[in-house]
Amino acid sequence: MAASLQQRVLETLEGARNYSSWISSLVLPYLGEDPIEVGSGTGTNAELWLQAGLPRLTVTDSSAEMVERLRRRFAADRRVSVQYLDLLAAGPGEHTACVAINVLEHIADDRAALRAASSLVRRGGAVVVFVPAFELASSRFDRAIGHYRRYTRASLRAAFSDAGLPVEHAQYVNAPGLLAWTIGMRFLRLTPRDGVVLRTWDRVVIPLARRLESRWSPPFGQSLLAVGRVG
Repeated sequence: MAASLQQRVLETLEGARNYSSWISSLVLPYLGEDPIEVGSGTGTNAELWLQAGLPRLTVTDSSAEMVERLRRRFAADRRVSVQYLDLLAAGPGEHTACVAINVLEHIADDRAALRAASSLVRRGGAVVVFVPAFELASSRFDRAIGHYRRYTRASLRAAFSDAGLPVEHAQYVNAPGLLAWTIGMRFLRLTPRDGVVLRTWDRVVIPLARRLESRWSPPFGQSLLAVGRVG
Protein backbone atom coordinates (compact mmCIF):
# COMPACT_ATOMS: atom_id res chain seq x y z
CA MET A 1 0.00 0.00 0.00
CA ALA A 2 2.77 2.45 0.93
CA ALA A 3 4.57 1.83 -2.37
CA SER A 4 1.49 2.44 -4.49
CA LEU A 5 0.63 5.58 -2.51
CA GLN A 6 4.19 6.83 -2.92
CA GLN A 7 3.94 6.29 -6.68
CA ARG A 8 0.68 8.27 -6.85
CA VAL A 9 2.27 11.12 -4.91
CA LEU A 10 5.29 11.18 -7.23
CA GLU A 11 2.95 11.41 -10.20
CA THR A 12 0.99 14.20 -8.48
CA LEU A 13 4.14 16.20 -7.84
CA GLU A 14 5.03 16.07 -11.53
CA GLY A 15 2.61 18.98 -11.82
CA ALA A 16 4.39 21.05 -9.15
CA ARG A 17 7.00 22.35 -11.56
CA ASN A 18 8.16 25.39 -9.58
CA TYR A 19 8.61 23.29 -6.45
CA SER A 20 10.62 20.65 -8.31
CA SER A 21 12.75 23.35 -9.94
CA TRP A 22 13.49 24.88 -6.55
CA ILE A 23 14.54 21.62 -4.90
CA SER A 24 16.65 20.49 -7.84
CA SER A 25 18.44 23.86 -7.90
CA LEU A 26 19.32 23.58 -4.20
CA VAL A 27 20.91 20.16 -4.75
CA LEU A 28 22.66 20.87 -8.06
CA PRO A 29 25.76 22.71 -6.67
CA TYR A 30 26.78 19.63 -4.66
CA LEU A 31 26.48 16.97 -7.38
CA GLY A 32 29.82 17.19 -9.18
CA GLU A 33 30.19 15.62 -12.61
CA ASP A 34 29.15 12.00 -11.91
CA PRO A 35 26.54 11.66 -9.13
CA ILE A 36 24.16 8.85 -8.27
CA GLU A 37 20.58 9.45 -7.18
CA VAL A 38 18.96 6.97 -4.79
CA GLY A 39 15.21 6.57 -5.15
CA SER A 40 14.87 8.52 -8.39
CA GLY A 41 11.15 7.76 -8.68
CA THR A 42 9.73 9.15 -11.92
CA GLY A 43 12.98 10.98 -12.74
CA THR A 44 11.73 14.55 -12.34
CA ASN A 45 14.79 15.88 -10.52
CA ALA A 46 17.16 13.95 -12.75
CA GLU A 47 15.59 15.54 -15.82
CA LEU A 48 16.05 19.02 -14.35
CA TRP A 49 19.72 18.38 -13.48
CA LEU A 50 20.37 17.13 -16.99
CA GLN A 51 18.68 20.21 -18.45
CA ALA A 52 21.01 22.29 -16.27
CA GLY A 53 24.01 20.65 -17.96
CA LEU A 54 24.95 17.72 -15.71
CA PRO A 55 27.38 15.63 -17.82
CA ARG A 56 26.59 12.22 -16.31
CA LEU A 57 24.07 10.78 -13.88
CA THR A 58 23.14 7.39 -12.47
CA VAL A 59 19.47 7.09 -11.52
CA THR A 60 18.20 4.24 -9.37
CA ASP A 61 15.17 2.89 -7.57
CA SER A 62 14.33 -0.14 -5.45
CA SER A 63 11.05 -0.65 -7.33
CA ALA A 64 11.32 -2.71 -10.52
CA GLU A 65 8.34 -0.82 -11.93
CA MET A 66 9.97 2.57 -11.34
CA VAL A 67 13.28 1.35 -12.78
CA GLU A 68 11.45 0.37 -15.98
CA ARG A 69 9.81 3.81 -16.10
CA LEU A 70 13.22 5.44 -15.68
CA ARG A 71 14.63 3.31 -18.50
CA ARG A 72 11.84 4.45 -20.80
CA ARG A 73 12.22 8.10 -19.80
CA PHE A 74 15.98 8.24 -20.33
CA ALA A 75 16.38 5.67 -23.10
CA ALA A 76 17.61 8.29 -25.58
CA ASP A 77 19.98 10.09 -23.20
CA ARG A 78 23.47 8.57 -23.24
CA ARG A 79 24.46 10.59 -20.17
CA VAL A 80 22.15 8.50 -17.98
CA SER A 81 22.72 5.08 -16.45
CA VAL A 82 19.64 3.41 -14.92
CA GLN A 83 20.05 0.79 -12.19
CA TYR A 84 18.00 -1.16 -9.69
CA LEU A 85 19.42 -0.35 -6.24
CA ASP A 86 18.63 -1.39 -2.69
CA LEU A 87 20.66 1.21 -0.82
CA LEU A 88 21.34 -0.94 2.24
CA ALA A 89 22.79 -3.66 0.00
CA ALA A 90 24.79 -1.30 -2.21
CA GLY A 91 28.43 -2.03 -2.93
CA PRO A 92 31.22 0.55 -3.08
CA GLY A 93 31.27 3.22 -5.77
CA GLU A 94 33.27 6.21 -6.95
CA HIS A 95 30.56 8.78 -7.62
CA THR A 96 31.06 12.48 -6.99
CA ALA A 97 27.88 12.59 -4.89
CA CYS A 98 25.00 10.46 -3.66
CA VAL A 99 21.68 12.29 -3.45
CA ALA A 100 18.48 11.05 -1.82
CA ILE A 101 15.39 13.24 -2.04
CA ASN A 102 12.57 12.17 0.29
CA VAL A 103 14.14 8.74 0.77
CA LEU A 104 15.90 8.63 4.17
CA GLU A 105 12.65 8.97 6.14
CA HIS A 106 11.44 5.70 4.54
CA ILE A 107 14.38 3.65 5.91
CA ALA A 108 14.18 2.28 9.46
CA ASP A 109 17.95 2.41 10.05
CA ASP A 110 18.85 5.85 8.72
CA ARG A 111 22.42 5.64 10.06
CA ALA A 112 23.05 2.47 8.06
CA ALA A 113 21.51 4.15 5.01
CA LEU A 114 23.82 7.15 5.34
CA ARG A 115 26.87 4.88 5.70
CA ALA A 116 25.77 2.98 2.59
CA ALA A 117 25.31 6.25 0.71
CA SER A 118 28.81 7.39 1.67
CA SER A 119 30.26 4.09 0.39
CA LEU A 120 28.98 5.01 -3.08
CA VAL A 121 30.96 8.27 -3.08
CA ARG A 122 34.63 8.97 -3.66
CA ARG A 123 36.74 10.81 -1.08
CA GLY A 124 35.78 14.48 -0.97
CA GLY A 125 32.37 13.85 -2.53
CA ALA A 126 29.02 14.71 -1.02
CA VAL A 127 26.08 12.86 0.49
CA VAL A 128 23.03 15.07 -0.06
CA VAL A 129 19.66 14.37 1.54
CA PHE A 130 16.35 16.17 1.44
CA VAL A 131 13.88 15.04 4.12
CA PRO A 132 10.59 16.12 5.75
CA ALA A 133 11.00 18.30 8.85
CA PHE A 134 9.41 18.49 12.32
CA GLU A 135 7.43 15.72 13.99
CA LEU A 136 4.69 18.22 14.83
CA ALA A 137 3.73 17.99 11.14
CA SER A 138 3.56 14.18 11.19
CA SER A 139 0.20 12.92 9.94
CA ARG A 140 -1.79 9.86 9.03
CA PHE A 141 -0.49 10.39 5.49
CA ASP A 142 3.15 10.21 6.71
CA ARG A 143 2.46 6.86 8.31
CA ALA A 144 0.51 5.56 5.30
CA ILE A 145 3.33 6.43 2.92
CA GLY A 146 5.91 4.65 5.08
CA HIS A 147 7.65 7.48 6.93
CA TYR A 148 9.55 6.39 10.04
CA ARG A 149 10.33 9.93 11.15
CA ARG A 150 10.60 13.61 10.35
CA TYR A 151 13.77 15.53 11.19
CA THR A 152 15.05 18.67 12.82
CA ARG A 153 18.40 20.15 11.90
CA ALA A 154 19.82 18.76 15.17
CA SER A 155 18.49 15.23 14.68
CA LEU A 156 19.68 15.06 11.07
CA ARG A 157 23.12 16.34 12.06
CA ALA A 158 23.22 13.61 14.71
CA ALA A 159 22.37 10.95 12.13
CA PHE A 160 25.13 12.20 9.82
CA SER A 161 27.61 12.30 12.71
CA ASP A 162 26.76 8.74 13.80
CA ALA A 163 27.34 7.64 10.19
CA GLY A 164 30.79 9.30 10.14
CA LEU A 165 29.80 12.15 7.84
CA PRO A 166 30.74 15.72 8.82
CA VAL A 167 27.89 18.08 7.91
CA GLU A 168 28.95 20.86 5.58
CA HIS A 169 25.56 22.49 5.18
CA ALA A 170 22.03 22.15 6.59
CA GLN A 171 19.04 24.36 5.91
CA TYR A 172 15.29 24.34 6.34
CA VAL A 173 13.33 24.76 3.11
CA ASN A 174 9.82 26.01 2.36
CA ALA A 175 8.72 27.76 5.56
CA PRO A 176 5.12 28.39 4.43
CA GLY A 177 4.82 24.75 3.42
CA LEU A 178 5.25 23.60 7.04
CA LEU A 179 2.12 25.48 8.11
CA ALA A 180 0.14 24.30 5.08
CA TRP A 181 1.24 20.67 5.56
CA THR A 182 0.46 20.67 9.28
CA ILE A 183 -3.04 22.06 8.77
CA GLY A 184 -3.87 20.11 5.62
CA MET A 185 -2.28 16.75 6.33
CA ARG A 186 -2.35 16.49 10.12
CA PHE A 187 -5.52 18.31 11.10
CA LEU A 188 -7.69 18.08 7.96
CA ARG A 189 -6.33 14.61 7.08
CA LEU A 190 -5.94 15.42 3.40
CA THR A 191 -3.79 13.65 0.79
CA PRO A 192 -1.59 15.52 -1.73
CA ARG A 193 -3.22 15.50 -5.13
CA ASP A 194 -2.97 17.35 -8.38
CA GLY A 195 -5.58 20.04 -8.88
CA VAL A 196 -6.36 23.73 -8.57
CA VAL A 197 -5.06 24.09 -5.00
CA LEU A 198 -1.70 22.42 -5.67
CA ARG A 199 -1.15 24.25 -8.95
CA THR A 200 -2.10 27.63 -7.47
CA TRP A 201 0.22 27.06 -4.51
CA ASP A 202 3.00 26.05 -6.90
CA ARG A 203 2.41 29.06 -9.16
CA VAL A 204 1.97 31.74 -6.45
CA VAL A 205 3.49 30.70 -3.11
CA ILE A 206 6.51 28.64 -4.14
CA PRO A 207 8.20 31.33 -6.30
CA LEU A 208 7.75 33.86 -3.47
CA ALA A 209 9.12 31.46 -0.85
CA ARG A 210 12.06 30.63 -3.12
CA ARG A 211 12.96 34.31 -3.53
CA LEU A 212 12.67 35.05 0.19
CA GLU A 213 14.64 31.99 1.29
CA SER A 214 17.43 32.78 -1.17
CA ARG A 215 18.09 35.86 0.99
CA TRP A 216 17.04 34.59 4.43
CA SER A 217 17.50 31.19 6.02
CA PRO A 218 14.30 30.38 7.94
CA PRO A 219 14.45 28.69 11.36
CA PHE A 220 11.83 26.15 10.25
CA GLY A 221 10.45 24.64 7.07
CA GLN A 222 8.45 21.81 5.58
CA SER A 223 11.69 20.08 4.60
CA LEU A 224 15.37 20.00 5.43
CA LEU A 225 18.38 19.84 3.12
CA ALA A 226 21.70 18.53 4.47
CA VAL A 227 25.08 17.89 2.86
CA GLY A 228 27.84 15.74 4.33
CA ARG A 229 31.39 15.26 3.02
CA VAL A 230 33.03 11.88 2.62
CA GLY A 231 36.48 11.92 4.23
